[in-house]
Amino acid sequence: MPEADVRLDRVTKRFGDFTAVDDLSLTMERGEFFALLGPSGCGKTTTLRMIGGFEEVTAGTVYLGGADVTELPPFKRNVNTVFQNYALFPHLDVYENIAFGLRRRRVPEGEVRAQVKFMLKLVDLPGYEKRRPNQLSGGQQQRVALARALINSPQVLLLDEPLGALDLKLRKQMQVELKRIQSEIGITFIFVTHDQEEAMTMSDRIAVMREGRIEQLGRPEELYERPASSFVAGFLGVSNLLDGEVVGRHGELVDVQLGDGTLVRAPAAASNGDTHVRVGVRPEKLRVTSSHTEAPRSVEDTNALEGTVLDASYIGVSTQYIVQTADGHKLTVYAQNLETSGASEALADGQTVQLTWRPQHTFVIARTDRDVDATPQYEEGQVPS
Repeated sequence: MPEADVRLDRVTKRFGDFTAVDDLSLTMERGEFFALLGPSGCGKTTTLRMIGGFEEVTAGTVYLGGADVTELPPFKRNVNTVFQNYALFPHLDVYENIAFGLRRRRVPEGEVRAQVKFMLKLVDLPGYEKRRPNQLSGGQQQRVALARALINSPQVLLLDEPLGALDLKLRKQMQVELKRIQSEIGITFIFVTHDQEEAMTMSDRIAVMREGRIEQLGRPEELYERPASSFVAGFLGVSNLLDGEVVGRHGELVDVQLGDGTLVRAPAAASNGDTHVRVGVRPEKLRVTSSHTEAPRSVEDTNALEGTVLDASYIGVSTQYIVQTADGHKLTVYAQNLETSGASEALADGQTVQLTWRPQHTFVIARTDRDVDATPQYEEGQVPS
């Protein structure tokens, strides 16, 4: 079993009457890229700050590598943090910014030169030693901040939305770079973000947080393909959710009757024995065709719904359709554009279409009182008055 670099044991953080983190237990394994994902106000940044020692724990225990560090100040914890604003020293050049931590520890100059050189190569910035932060792009500043944090060889690196200030193209590039760097050095990264694509691109595991608690924890593909709640399904990409009732079972599949009487099938294991459920399917799993193109198939091998195209939008790699079913549900479909003449020319607004998908691509979640998306009461880090 992998060793834990960070373990939170029933950690709670309150600001007055407001509970930002509520009885949270969590383990981050050694050498993994771990993401805390959720909307503003869910407690993810507060959790990161308690690991780093920047916030005092109201209740519970924080462990680093098996040692209780709950009462230790930040400078006595073997962690470093990269913030969204980078916090570089404007009066120092790149070399001295990176070397800052080593100089405070009075490391010999020869070793400083060797380690700074290594870090510059690691973050792909050799030759930038004499530049000041104001002479660098946002992505370059982020790399310098990363090198400065890593040069002290921390046990854990905390990253508080470090890509948030970058434009979209650069952010995607830095996602790949961060994962490469983490893989090369093998240090545990704990990454806070509200961007599901960032979390899924880089992370080994993701904890989706909501109202100070973990809604679901798992690998990216597990959370995306088998979300445990409506909240997770909606937060990790677009989901089509339909209310239904389990009315039968056939081997490894269950029959779910939708509101208009249509039967669809889903994996029995996904239903967890619940009767009142929501069945879901991701937009890219749906196939959309003109209703007269092919006859509806048996529910045994293919789920099928009829609907009307409300909107067809060409978005490059695919065409997005909004299809309204007979009982008023609006479903999103992504149809990949494989030919020069896009499918949107064949399927126009107002056209009757058939949506089909495999039962194995259906996920099932229980209908609960928490299905309504929660609106955060406070912005992340804001202390209520």
